[in-house]
Amino acid sequence: MAPDKPVENLTKAEAQEELSSLAQKLAKANDAYHRSDAPEISDAAYDTLKRRNQEIEARFPDLKRADSPSDVVGAAPSEGFSKVAHAVRMLSLGNAFTDEDVADFDGRIRSYLGLSKNHPLSFTAEPKIDGLSLSLRYEKGQLVQAATRGDGATGENVTANALTISDIPRSLEGAPEVLEVRGEVYMSHADFAALNERQAAKGEKVFANPRNAAAGSLRQLDAKVTKERPLRFFAYSWGELSEPLAATQTEAIARLNALGFSTNDLTLKCDSVSELVDHYAAIEEQRATLGYDIDGVVYKVDDLSLQSRLGFRSTTPRWAIAHKFPAELAWTRLEQIEIQVGRTGALSPVARLQPVTVGGVVVSNATLHNEDYIAGRDAKGNPIRDGKDIREGDWVQVYRAGDVIPKVADVDLSKRPEGAKPYEFPTVCPECGSEAIREEGDAVRRCSGGIVCPAQAVEKMKHFVSRAAFDIEGLGAKQVEQFYRDGWIKEPADIFTLRARFSAGLQQLKNREGWGEKSANNLFDAIDEKRKIPLNRVIFALGIRHVGESASATLARAYGSWDAFETAMTGATVGGGSDWESLTAIDGVGEVMAASLVTAFHQQAERASIDRLVAELNIEDVAAPAESDSPVAGKTVVFTGTLEKMTRSEAKARAESLGAKVSGSVSAKTDLLVAGPGAGSKAKKAADLGVETIDEDGWLALIGDG
Repeated sequence: MAPDKPVENLTKAEAQEELSSLAQKLAKANDAYHRSDAPEISDAAYDTLKRRNQEIEARFPDLKRADSPSDVVGAAPSEGFSKVAHAVRMLSLGNAFTDEDVADFDGRIRSYLGLSKNHPLSFTAEPKIDGLSLSLRYEKGQLVQAATRGDGATGENVTANALTISDIPRSLEGAPEVLEVRGEVYMSHADFAALNERQAAKGEKVFANPRNAAAGSLRQLDAKVTKERPLRFFAYSWGELSEPLAATQTEAIARLNALGFSTNDLTLKCDSVSELVDHYAAIEEQRATLGYDIDGVVYKVDDLSLQSRLGFRSTTPRWAIAHKFPAELAWTRLEQIEIQVGRTGALSPVARLQPVTVGGVVVSNATLHNEDYIAGRDAKGNPIRDGKDIREGDWVQVYRAGDVIPKVADVDLSKRPEGAKPYEFPTVCPECGSEAIREEGDAVRRCSGGIVCPAQAVEKMKHFVSRAAFDIEGLGAKQVEQFYRDGWIKEPADIFTLRARFSAGLQQLKNREGWGEKSANNLFDAIDEKRKIPLNRVIFALGIRHVGESASATLARAYGSWDAFETAMTGATVGGGSDWESLTAIDGVGEVMAASLVTAFHQQAERASIDRLVAELNIEDVAAPAESDSPVAGKTVVFTGTLEKMTRSEAKARAESLGAKVSGSVSAKTDLLVAGPGAGSKAKKAADLGVETIDEDGWLALIGDG
């Protein structure tokens, strides 16, 4: 096949073969550039290959690979770096895009802390640097370790490289015995331009933007290369501490500055939402003249004791948010509407676009949300975009904000092609032909095929091996697709029978492309290591609709063991019965989630698949809480009425930290009711059932917080 054969003339087999070849070539080019700092092909050659790959994917979207170069930025973490487990996780931030979002952020904090609208509450506002996150660990005043954020829990050890950055002190005077300073590595515009001039003079690839240049420079295997790059560092936070830095964010940043770190002089303490928004506008006005890239402003609660009370969600702190600069917009042609089927059977429309650069990123795909959005109406039937529908061939406006998936925001009817027809949303699954049903009240149409639908089966197994689920080393999305395509795995249980089938000669993995005997055995060993697995991971891995990572942990704590969980789901009937009442009484489990769980365990095919999986596993019970000797450990506690000395959220979190189970309703299984002023039906029901009832002061005295 000629590599310059027009894309429109390629057969499907030729396209698949060329996509495989392009993926290898571009991966090699990325590796040489991002990891070895030694480009092997020119910019023009690289761009030609990348554009060719995108054109083929646009014509054959169902052939897009799991390792598609279109979805790759840079290269995978180098094996040359050792891994570092962060003592305190490095989390990301939630985003705000409007002034109303900022007001909502303030309102959520006040609600959680039980503060009135007029109660004084201060924040800091600082530029959000567009660079690479870095954590610096000092012990007894000496820098002993520097690590990238990685996945938040584990990063790369880049200590030798960090030592070459002039903004990073090697030693500190007057610092706590253990101090982890966190901040952003970046490159100024002037230094970036000078670096690119030097790169061009040497005939080497120039960098696309300062962030890529900074990230690539910090992650060099040879620290001498990093030393030659003009990297800078702003400190703005901290991880593990042997003693507090200060009482407020403002004072803590000032102390970091006094210790010798560069901190951003645009950081300002603000006492209201209006002051935050005003400072945001002031920073935005200066954005082009700052001399370094920023993509928004970060707000943090100033009082560190309040930060501690607010705590964290699973991936973000409650006490901070990033107010991103306005979304970038661009106009382009919508070439095709494609339907993708997810693991829950949802039919998701995707716009395949004529590639366009939006905010420095080339966008070729955008979400269309659902069939109502395409038709120009919201879920209640009200018009959106003035009722304009979206059709293939339309000239459309693409919206992109930060890391948010691009979406089609508007349509220019004056450029609509003659003969363009309204889009007819499919009523059958494009993957398996099963009926696609839209239930009343649901904005999404879903395939009814279940596990017989190949798209759902593959997506469910990708979810099954994801990081928060089984996280099997060497078995990612790419391998799942390959094994499914080859007929080796059709459901999760099949993963755990691979070794036996291959040992019996029923299938052969070694000698396949990319696999040898050693790599095959390594995979089988990694699979066997995950036979023993915590209950919450198993629940999450099942991929049941509405049951996310946090809910899985909640369910695991509530039931304690797989046997108890399985028995309850089997015995429950949607809408009634003691098992159903116990399930919906769990704080955080609503009727929608409960119905999804019970339905999954009562569907014959899905239940059989679950049973086959569990037979291969050793599921660990939930470990006893750290404070298992507390007076409420193992007890089921319900809070009702108004709490005056702490908010309901704080009370719940404190009870769970002491090993209690917090329920949302009173039942015969309730051990203790904590009733504040205004307690109503729950207090009466507790009295009828003989459940012990105490007031807030009694609760605080019981747990030792009085």
